[in-house]
Amino acid sequence: MWGDIAIAFLLAVITAYVVTPYTIRFARKVRAVDIPRGNKRKIHKRVMPRLGGLAVIAGFAVSVIYLLIVMTLEGSASFESYYTQLIGFFAGALVLSIFCFIDDLKGIPAIVKLLGQIIAACIVVFTGTSIERIELFNLSGTFVNNETFLLVFTVIWIVGITNAINLIDGLDGLSSGICLISCISLLIIFALNDSPMISIILVTALAGAVLGFLPFNFNPARTFIGDTGSNFLGFALAIIAIIGAAKTYTAIVLIAPLIVLAIPLLDTTLAIFRRMIKTKSLKGIFQADKEHLHHKIMKRGYSQKQAVFMLYGLTATLGMFAIILLESGIWKALSFALMVIAIIAVGYKDLMKLRKDEETD
Repeated sequence: MWGDIAIAFLLAVITAYVVTPYTIRFARKVRAVDIPRGNKRKIHKRVMPRLGGLAVIAGFAVSVIYLLIVMTLEGSASFESYYTQLIGFFAGALVLSIFCFIDDLKGIPAIVKLLGQIIAACIVVFTGTSIERIELFNLSGTFVNNETFLLVFTVIWIVGITNAINLIDGLDGLSSGICLISCISLLIIFALNDSPMISIILVTALAGAVLGFLPFNFNPARTFIGDTGSNFLGFALAIIAIIGAAKTYTAIVLIAPLIVLAIPLLDTTLAIFRRMIKTKSLKGIFQADKEHLHHKIMKRGYSQKQAVFMLYGLTATLGMFAIILLESGIWKALSFALMVIAIIAVGYKDLMKLRKDEETD
């Protein structure tokens, strides 16, 4: 198993790393670039290509398809029961990528992009990937087993996580780094939970593809992941989480991805309510602003890199919390969280003083 995991990871890293320079040249050729001039929301100062997500998709696809073929031929694993789901996954990703590519190229209304996300999610659900039931910590009797409700909930799950990653994509390396940490956390959770091998291959390939792209995206970035990439990351994470939890249905396995992705999900939830209150209209949800979590951190005087590392740290802490919760239970997880909070509280004043001293030097 671990050899296959290593292959999935390395092949995705190498492919994404090699393909990214080509996406930079392609983005410039077709003028799929982000121009900061005249837009107060933009933090970067120069024109940036924004089709880096194509490299992430390429790295993921090459790695997954290769492993599926090789492992099937050598008989080390059988994925026949997942073929329809995988076809739906890739078909949905293709539909979503077309919508987002047009958005990166020319720009489309947010409501149209949302429609593309819903269509992609519906393709996935209708090809067999859905949350089938939820049991409470292995207690007898199902908590929810209404088929229609669960199908609709699955679509909402996929669209919600897709948008969460898309909306937090506001600083160099932020969305890709958070997804990398989330993938590593989910990989550990899947391994502890004896999740299906296919889910482990998928999450490992996604982690590798993101890592291969990250050197070009970290501050100072040479390319952006774009809507094509950020939407694909959220879309893939949402589906992989469902597949990884498919064999157990215990509440914690379904809750774990929500804990791991708490930062982007919280940011999205706050953005929805903030925009609705500000505009007093549902249409206001689609109006971009500069009040996301990373914006608020930078307003306190932190640099882009500092804000990104802070959110990386929070995501890693939440990922560890989810892992401990699954492995050792609620009390150990809570004690870990309290220890982290206490350590940060003790060192916060000194860190703030150090930052101010650096600014005055």
